[in-house]
Amino acid sequence: MECFTHLTGRIAAMPAANIDTDVIMPKAFLKGIDRTGLALGLFHDLRFDVEGRRRPEFLLHRADMADTRFLLVGPNFGCGSSREHAVWGMLQYGIRAIIGTGFAGIFADNAANNGLLLIVLDPIGIASLAACLSDDTGLISIDLEKRTIVAGEVSIDFEIDPEVRRALLLGLDRIGDTLTHAAEIHSFQQAYFAEHPWLVEAAAR
Repeated sequence: MECFTHLTGRIAAMPAANIDTDVIMPKAFLKGIDRTGLALGLFHDLRFDVEGRRRPEFLLHRADMADTRFLLVGPNFGCGSSREHAVWGMLQYGIRAIIGTGFAGIFADNAANNGLLLIVLDPIGIASLAACLSDDTGLISIDLEKRTIVAGEVSIDFEIDPEVRRALLLGLDRIGDTLTHAAEIHSFQQAYFAEHPWLVEAAAR
């Protein structure tokens, strides 16, 4: 998992409420046996028409939105079915952080487990950030170490769960985080089997 410390990039605003995982990643892209090709699936039905032609008017297809790294979204983003592919598609497309007033719980868990930073701001913070975007270049900087968003002359602080922040800073998914305790796990196993030698004998049979 790629770590997130400090990143500057372009942000695109998608303020509609309740954008669900079926919009983010349509079910047609859930059939693969691995994670490849999910960048194409991201917002597919918004980005392409029924014949597969690119919709030039879609936000992320605009020339000034090239290389978008962040999204500013409406309430309850990521609601709907449990679909980890939605997060995988975001990351494959190049989206590293999403800012909103709140996110669906399962989507938030999937994001935390895969290195997609979700930032929750109150409506005043969202309005301040949106105002900066209308007057500036659309570039912002997110510093996870300092927990700040900088847009033009404005700096906005944000809160984040300490464990989620630590995992993102270090680039650790759940397995990677568990493996940081490999020595302790090994010591526990040795001590446990020393106290229960019959388990070793049974496994050897």
